[in-house]
Amino acid sequence: MAGRLGIQPSLDTAREILSSAINLPRPPNLVPLRASISAEFLTPSSIYLKVAAKSESKLSFLFESAATTETIGRYSFVGADPRKVIKTGAGHGEETDPLPLLDQELAKSRVASIPGLPLPPMTGGAVGYVGYDCVRYFEPKTKRPMKDVLKVPESFFMLFDTMIAFDHFYQLVNVITYLKVPENLDDLEQAYEDARKVLQKMVSTLKSKDTPLPPQPPIELDQQYKSNIGQDGYESHVKLLKEHITKGDIIQAVPSQRFARPTSLHPFNIYRTLRTVNPSPYLFFLDCEDFHIVGASPELLVKEEAGRIITHPIAGTVKRGKTLEQDEALAEELRSSLKDRAEHVMLVDLARNDVNRVCDPLSTRVDRLMVVQKFSHVQSYPKCQEYYDRARLASTRSGLYFLQVR
Repeated sequence: MAGRLGIQPSLDTAREILSSAINLPRPPNLVPLRASISAEFLTPSSIYLKVAAKSESKLSFLFESAATTETIGRYSFVGADPRKVIKTGAGHGEETDPLPLLDQELAKSRVASIPGLPLPPMTGGAVGYVGYDCVRYFEPKTKRPMKDVLKVPESFFMLFDTMIAFDHFYQLVNVITYLKVPENLDDLEQAYEDARKVLQKMVSTLKSKDTPLPPQPPIELDQQYKSNIGQDGYESHVKLLKEHITKGDIIQAVPSQRFARPTSLHPFNIYRTLRTVNPSPYLFFLDCEDFHIVGASPELLVKEEAGRIITHPIAGTVKRGKTLEQDEALAEELRSSLKDRAEHVMLVDLARNDVNRVCDPLSTRVDRLMVVQKFSHVQSYPKCQEYYDRARLASTRSGLYFLQVR
């Protein structure tokens, strides 16, 4: 049966890998199994709709990339029916730093390496968010917010053992699940068969008839957005921040306000519209059952890869030109802008300081500086200066804790 599905690794290979690792201090307890099918007639959105429709719960996610190169934005990911959910915050769970909780949970999973089998960068694990309010755990001197308006968890993570990775470069859909290693390897064949059934069920779902888009009743287009603080409140925030900068209390800050309006538009239809007007390397849709999160970003916040931390913030933008000549002229305008160069250098220094808080400072380096990169955007096409900070993780601390300083 594994042969017909094209499952890799085979049972024999999995047995060999586990037998060779049996004397390790922490031998693997999970083996990733992969089955691949052609992506013909499939898209990340159609896959998500199929999988979400047949899941036992509403909990699900879609991470999509509008890029299609071999190294950048190559994969889109889909998952549903998590095995566990971790929530923190008043009314939802412990009021505590969520990162140790998540780190402890992820540490239970010891995933085997499969020689010669290329796998997507994500084969399972946690999908969710850490809210800004969690800063009070990372920086204890900060004050707790006066009131909780949204009534959503401070952090929310779904843990997945089965995931779908859409390979845009090779036009393949990879279904991945974990073979749970039994205490007695004599029972490995049954465990492998259990995992095979999971893959078979998911492949059957992918080959099933398309799930229609969510029904959409008529919507009102003339409703006004409402700010949570208003123009006067926002301006007073900016004035206060400028005073703190003048006094030397802070170097920079990001003032913000929340805009809200009622709508009958289905959250997934909001996502589809956002994807159309702002195709980005990082598009995301999360159904958290009681609420949804929809977004698009060109920016990589932080990535851990082979014991190294990579961060890729963006500073300095201009719109895209209508012609190649105008495009390049605008790029040159960005390069020659003293304001944007100063902002960029400041962000480099700030990010390097952040990296050095969790990494060996002597290992930190800037790989790219003052490089203009083009992103696809239907309306503005921003051009962004970018750099990479790479550093080896200090001791054995999980890269998860880099979220505390970013």
